[in-house]
Amino acid sequence: MLDGFLIGLSTFSSWQVIAGLFGGVLIGYIVGALPGLSAGVGMALLIPFTFGLDPVVSVVMLVTLYMASEYSGAIPAILMNTPGEPSSAITALDGYPMRERGEAGEALTLSILSSAVGSVISTILLIFTVMWMTKIALAFGPAEYFALAVLGLSLISTLAGHSVLRGFIALLFGLLLTTIGTDPVDGVVRYMFAEGLIGGVPFIAALIGLFALSEVLKMLESPGDRTTPLKDLPGLSAQFGLLKPHTGNLVRSTFIGYILGVIPGAGATIASITAYSVQKRFSKSPETFGKGNPEGVVASETANNACMPGALAPMLALGIPGKASTAVLVGALAIQGVRPGPLIFTQHPEIPYSIYIALLVGMPFMVLLGLLGSRLWVRLTTIPASVVTGLVAATCLLGTYSESNDIFAVGVAVAFGIIGYLLSKVEIEPAPIVLALVLGYMMESNFRRSLVMSGDDMGIFLREPISAVCLGLALIIFAAPFVQSLLGWRRRRAALSSPPVAGGEHVS
Repeated sequence: MLDGFLIGLSTFSSWQVIAGLFGGVLIGYIVGALPGLSAGVGMALLIPFTFGLDPVVSVVMLVTLYMASEYSGAIPAILMNTPGEPSSAITALDGYPMRERGEAGEALTLSILSSAVGSVISTILLIFTVMWMTKIALAFGPAEYFALAVLGLSLISTLAGHSVLRGFIALLFGLLLTTIGTDPVDGVVRYMFAEGLIGGVPFIAALIGLFALSEVLKMLESPGDRTTPLKDLPGLSAQFGLLKPHTGNLVRSTFIGYILGVIPGAGATIASITAYSVQKRFSKSPETFGKGNPEGVVASETANNACMPGALAPMLALGIPGKASTAVLVGALAIQGVRPGPLIFTQHPEIPYSIYIALLVGMPFMVLLGLLGSRLWVRLTTIPASVVTGLVAATCLLGTYSESNDIFAVGVAVAFGIIGYLLSKVEIEPAPIVLALVLGYMMESNFRRSLVMSGDDMGIFLREPISAVCLGLALIIFAAPFVQSLLGWRRRRAALSSPPVAGGEHVS
């Protein structure tokens, strides 16, 4: 390993590699901050410009772009309730309410610092556990993926706001939406009334509509030139102190993000949802989640950035891309004549070790850019609401079109904007719908594949240890809110039935 690091460090003596690192971070910031342009799309757009470059320069530029875009998706999520990346939708749940309280600077600072901590620790985990973690990833088959999806859906109680019933209604609505399009096993078309739905409901368009365009409609209810008050940020050095109360949250969310990143198909969105839900259960004030609790921003951003180095583990060790962004990276390496897999550590050691060093060296630059930039970006909150409304609407529609190059997706975004606006009138949160859109297809396809493999034997889900543990945890998490409600009802009933003491009060 030491020899590999020395080889990797020697490549950073080239100015082209350093320029590639800085260029990748800057482009990643822009790509992540534009709604609709994901890290994978940004990397794909950059690949044609890397044909003539050295393989190390090319991979360093693409990896740092990937790293920076995973963070910068939080900027529009906090400032405009418009997630730049799908995983940033969870950040918006508490980041945007903080912005409305005038705490946009604190939310942006927490997001960049927690992203840095998650990414650096996860990179160190990647260096020392890359081969071991890929064995765990290979243990996941259809039964395990189905159980993992059910476990993810069980987190609904933490995303449902103050009403679990409304959360289940939203979850059911989202699951019904995932049945639209081509059947994942038989290939039969289901409930498709427009050609643009053949691959299912466009996820990015639905996400932008539910979070951002619905917010635009709410802004139109109170037109005028009102602005949000802006609280001052502390000095640059004091900004680091904002993370001090979140040490446990950072550690938990980093491990959750890294482990889920290693599992192919899990992804940063599931990592964010899981870390957010776990932190809500550990929090001393869970009732403030979704209303601007900084713990929610830290959990979400730490997990989705820790997920990124984890996703590189199966790609480097086995040549298996766990998500779209790493698939693009595999393609870029193939163009350069490099094939990811076990032999890459002996045949091309400069590639994996350059990636490790790029992630560690590029992070301080990314943090400095984020901390200095946050003082500029928060000025967006001082722009009159009448201007911001038009700006957000235009950004959403442009981002939706650029992601798919299809005007139908723009219509879907507008439709989901109206749906999100109407649901807000009956106090139904959009987060459970997003959870269902992320996990619904994964749950159905792997459930049916498991049954095909087992000859319709449902026992397969209990015979596999990982699947059985995940389903057991899901059952406990599903039942917890109902058990709590039952115990609360029994306590209230016991208090009412107890004999009153002097003064007319009941003995509890």
